[in-house]
Amino acid sequence: METFVFSSRAKITTLSMMGVGLLCLLITFFADGGEGHHMRFWTNFLHNSVFFVGIAAIAGFALAAFTTAYAGWFVQFKRVWESFGTFLLPGLFLLGVIMVGLFTHGHHLYHWNDDAAVASDAILEHKSSFLNKYWYTFGTIGFVGFWYFMIGKMRNISIAEDLDDRDNEFTYYKRYKKYAAIFLPIFGFTSAAMIWQWIMSIDSHWYSTMFAWYASASLFVAMTALTIMLLIYLKSRGYFPGVNEEHFHDLGKYLFAISIFWTYVWFSQFMLIWYANVGEETIYFRERMQNYPVLFWTNLGLNFLLPFFVLMRNDTKRKMGTLFFASALVFFGHWLDFFSMIKPGARLSLIEMTEHAGGHAEGEEHAEMGAAHAEEDEFGHDQHAEGHDADETAALAQGEVVSEGDNLQDPAGRNEDAIDNENIHFDASEEEEGVPVANEFRGGPPDTRMGGIDELASATDRTDADVFEPNHFIQEENIGDDEMLGHLEAAGGHSEALSVLGFKSGYTLPGLLEIGTFIGFLGGFLFFVLSKLSTARMEPKHDPYLEESLHHHT
Repeated sequence: METFVFSSRAKITTLSMMGVGLLCLLITFFADGGEGHHMRFWTNFLHNSVFFVGIAAIAGFALAAFTTAYAGWFVQFKRVWESFGTFLLPGLFLLGVIMVGLFTHGHHLYHWNDDAAVASDAILEHKSSFLNKYWYTFGTIGFVGFWYFMIGKMRNISIAEDLDDRDNEFTYYKRYKKYAAIFLPIFGFTSAAMIWQWIMSIDSHWYSTMFAWYASASLFVAMTALTIMLLIYLKSRGYFPGVNEEHFHDLGKYLFAISIFWTYVWFSQFMLIWYANVGEETIYFRERMQNYPVLFWTNLGLNFLLPFFVLMRNDTKRKMGTLFFASALVFFGHWLDFFSMIKPGARLSLIEMTEHAGGHAEGEEHAEMGAAHAEEDEFGHDQHAEGHDADETAALAQGEVVSEGDNLQDPAGRNEDAIDNENIHFDASEEEEGVPVANEFRGGPPDTRMGGIDELASATDRTDADVFEPNHFIQEENIGDDEMLGHLEAAGGHSEALSVLGFKSGYTLPGLLEIGTFIGFLGGFLFFVLSKLSTARMEPKHDPYLEESLHHHT
């Protein structure tokens, strides 16, 4: 069959999936409204919007990359990837909802969108030229709009080629390749910027130069897995008779190889950050390993161990049942990967907002936390500290012992007034006799680190609500201050000495509402893709590489 027929059964199935997703979104919004700011709803919406927009964009990247490389094996089913790419248009409208929320403060996904927080945070202020609602909005519209234009242009050229039987100079193919060559480098730079904006900036203090590679590899594997499953479905309906086990073998090799590449980037990012042990970097992995261990290790198991052991053998890449099963699990696994990128940081932002507002989104512990802060505001930090252990109080007076909040020690035993502000070291590795040391990763914002002991004490004051900022530089294992531990426990258990964050459906692991939302977005994606497939020939009959694709073998 030359043209795909979007059957009533397929339409009902995909529309039903969309209905399930819409229902789950509505339940998430109204049923979980009491947690504050509808964070679960907004994170689910952002998660699935970015995931499927990313798949559409990476499909266009694959088209452009294989075309400029003079590859021919994929030509038979390139209309599938062209259809994937056109989902960028509805995807842009989905992201538009997030953009509107930035301007109306309808959601609080991004800490950098709080003007008051930025004004009091030197790190966010330093990043504000990039992390702001205008960059986010116009960058998304401009870049995603450009991607859609280029992929749409390539698809239109490909369809026009089918209608011209007199083109013997490969004019259309040359134009197609020209657009592909222009698209590739621009997409490479702009996609990284948007991944930083959409996903990485949720953990607004943290950054990694490898994050864009990591997320892009995840999207490429998800796109390949979805391609395999869709082609198996279409072949079962009598379409793509020329697509054989050789083509699936190649797709399986990409599924296997890019899964290994994803693991390489995962390990490289993790190992380098963990080995360097820099506070503002390790906090990202520490949070996920400590509070989300099942999510953290399941992500690695689904996306590395499973494809590694299942797809290592050649014959498993030629068996439709095994390949479909592996693709389905890996596809879900990389959706779970994006869940892990988004949910922990958003949950910490929710905890912090609740603390700042004196609310109790995390339950009664937050009410107790607000009461503790009210007591501190009334009596002051010094009077409150009188209730601490007597040994710690005496040690603090002599400058010999440092609690995590103060983070300053004076080996010479001098009092604060006697310390020369210009001689304070801010690197714990550079201790000298008689010179106080402040850990630069726990000493407050950068602009306070060289301002002397008064500013340092202010920046690290345990009564300051900023201590609960999701990515402040706190190394829990050395905390010796019961007051700090109590606050952190009330904030959700940010201390190994006490407890970790408790289980919370939709954050610790996906709940039924998250799964239902995922099904709905997948149904919407497939509905749009299958609709586009029905508007053109399945196989580009005049593509110069079609014969190579038909006789492809490995």
